[in-house]
Amino acid sequence: MTQQEPSAPVLDAQGVSKRFSAVVALRDASLVLNRGEVVALMGANGAGKSTFVKILTGALTPDTGHVLIRGKDAHVTSPAEARRSGLVPVYQEPSLIPDLDVADNLRLGNTPVEAFRHWVNALGITALRMDDMIGRLPLATLRILDLARALAAEPDVLLLDEMTAALPTDLVARVLKVAREQADAGRSIIYISHRFAEIAALCDRATVLRDGATVGSVKIEPGIEERIVEMMLGADHPQTAVAAKSLKAASQGTPRLALRGLAAGSRLNDVSFDLRQGEVLGVVALEGQGQDELFDVLAGNRRALAGTVAIDGQPASFRHPADAIASGLTFVPGDRSHALLMSRSVRENIALPLVARLSNWGAIPLRDEATRVTAAIERLQIDTRAQGEVRRLSGGNQQKVTIARWIAKGVRTLLLFDPTRGIDIRTKRQIYALVRDLAAQGAAVLFYTSELSEIRLACDRAVVIFNGRVVDVIDAADADEPTLMRAAYGLTEKERTA
Repeated sequence: MTQQEPSAPVLDAQGVSKRFSAVVALRDASLVLNRGEVVALMGANGAGKSTFVKILTGALTPDTGHVLIRGKDAHVTSPAEARRSGLVPVYQEPSLIPDLDVADNLRLGNTPVEAFRHWVNALGITALRMDDMIGRLPLATLRILDLARALAAEPDVLLLDEMTAALPTDLVARVLKVAREQADAGRSIIYISHRFAEIAALCDRATVLRDGATVGSVKIEPGIEERIVEMMLGADHPQTAVAAKSLKAASQGTPRLALRGLAAGSRLNDVSFDLRQGEVLGVVALEGQGQDELFDVLAGNRRALAGTVAIDGQPASFRHPADAIASGLTFVPGDRSHALLMSRSVRENIALPLVARLSNWGAIPLRDEATRVTAAIERLQIDTRAQGEVRRLSGGNQQKVTIARWIAKGVRTLLLFDPTRGIDIRTKRQIYALVRDLAAQGAAVLFYTSELSEIRLACDRAVVIFNGRVVDVIDAADADEPTLMRAAYGLTEKERTA
């Protein structure tokens, strides 16, 4: 090793650009990563982060610019070539094949099994079987498996794209700990996240993209958050404020949604609560406490084993998602790829519920449809420049489309499962404001979030689920993160004093 090598960047990307037809995804993106350094790649949705990442990892070829790896020109033309160069990504969505089991997925990627097992255990997943089918595992587990596969490859550069966005707090802590240990051991990490607390805890610097160009790089230090927001949005950009929650208590009449003793699968054991008209009710739970089963039952994706569901005082049961929708329950899943037709346009995706039921077949009222769709697009401020295909949109705009389709149809009860996962601050604030606006107009919203800070920003109350049961109900004013965390671990006030 020469004396110059320690100071040479492990990765040096300069002047990278990429265009998709009329859409300029990147104009002038640059990033420098040194050995043993953790650099946050930040920017609002649509800033070009995903395109930049795909270029760095060989999934896309840049139009202009160059990438140096260890001081040498790198012409990475495929993800496999990127891995051979020592750069291993963990993308925002799992890259595992759902119809195969864990062992088969490892064989496809030539992943060392013993190293994989080591990292799975280190990351907190202790009950995994090699014959578990990927398609039956929860999203949080899949993210951990993807990370374990990447770590087993012993990369020089680890790229984590919204790695913690679908994870509960306990698994987030394990990921951050392992990532810090990897950096201390000399590996380098590009870290993409919209959570400032994680950036502050893990990263050394932040490189910020805006409108497809790098606008600067700053050292992570106390109080840097506002400077980064300013860089992401521009100094003169009008930030979207969170709509103030109404001080008026939710109606005390018949609940819009009433659950009593609801049980499903092996994790949801005994859940009871009321959701009222005009209320945003948060759901807080660590991974695997029954929240997935709860939303699956309410969305019509799973049959309840016990308990009752009442809508506006009338008993309800669902054999199919169409039954839930007909009862006024509309579901926005955490994985937007499950909700969208990725190869279809924005307008087609939003209009889908308007023509989905057989009873609506025949002459489609195109003028009414166009009016509703346009109003929903404007209300959510969806970027439609790439509306030829929804897959061309940023993650935040895709999430807006999943919500907009129900806005166009009309909302009575909205079921949101981690709706802000992996989206930028500005879009999060828009969703908070929309949720409050819908509640003010009389809708009821059930809002599961993996980010505890969102309870105070968007909700009136929160129910905390532990071991498949509601262990606490907390007013938003009292729902600080330590209180929610204690409850999420089952340490309710009654249990702590027992």
